Amino acid sequence: MAAAAASAAAATAAEDGARLLRLEEQAGHGGGGAWEYLCLARRLRARRPEPVLRLGLALLNDSSARSRLASEQWTLYEQVAVAAMDCQRLDVAKDCIGVLSKQFPGSMRVGRLEALLFEAKGEWTDAERAYALILENNPFDQIVHKRKIAIAKAQGDMALAVEYLNKYLELYKQAAFCYEELILAQPTVPLYHLAYAEVLYTMGGLENLQTARKYYASTIQLTGGKNTRALFGVCLCSSAINQLTKGRNKEEESSELQSLAAEALLKDYKQRAPSKEALITSLLKNMKLS
Repeated sequence: MAAAAASAAAATAAEDGARLLRLEEQAGHGGGGAWEYLCLARRLRARRPEPVLRLGLALLNDSSARSRLASEQWTLYEQVAVAAMDCQRLDVAKDCIGVLSKQFPGSMRVGRLEALLFEAKGEWTDAERAYALILENNPFDQIVHKRKIAIAKAQGDMALAVEYLNKYLELYKQAAFCYEELILAQPTVPLYHLAYAEVLYTMGGLENLQTARKYYASTIQLTGGKNTRALFGVCLCSSAINQLTKGRNKEEESSELQSLAAEALLKDYKQRAPSKEALITSLLKNMKLS
């Protein structure tokens, strides 16, 4: 179902993706729009390191342009640092991180950038040490846990990568327990139901998926049917359950729920994003929900 989720995300971002490319060409030829492009690239999490590095550096090196950005310049320094590491411009990355470290001493976010720079240099021991320090302050930092897995794989130590992966998955179990407690304490807060459902969906497995669908459904009920994320969650869970059970799970109530969720989702897109209605219709059809 990760592929289905990715397809939905790609469908939703299709128009923005085309706009990103137009802005990239425009800004690259001196037509303006560099900051708009950088903001959009960041929002879409688009991996475009070369144009981001080129356009971002141009803004940072222009004192008047940098001054106009005010506090947003720090976000740009971070964006350029990451792009520079992708482009192996480690000197630029080091300079950007140095500026951020001076502005935000002791910041865990800057600490992650410093650890990434160690990774880019292949200095695995220093990177591990930096990540360990971050986890001492925040044991639930998912980004850091993912990076530790990546380091182990980069060094060819698959046994260690599996060990780190198991620890990472354990975080989801702990998160699930915490959301259970929150729901017991405040059962009418839809955000807790939604978060719990998404943790269970991520963990996977038939029982977790069935429970996740139940809590996506309770989110829909608590929000009067107005939570698009929960509607889509019901559809994703239903499709995943159907795949796992090979269609053997034919509960009438569940079948009705997935049909209603798919219908409500289509209606929601038709009203709020009509240009994407055909894409969602196609996606639901591929999931065998419409």
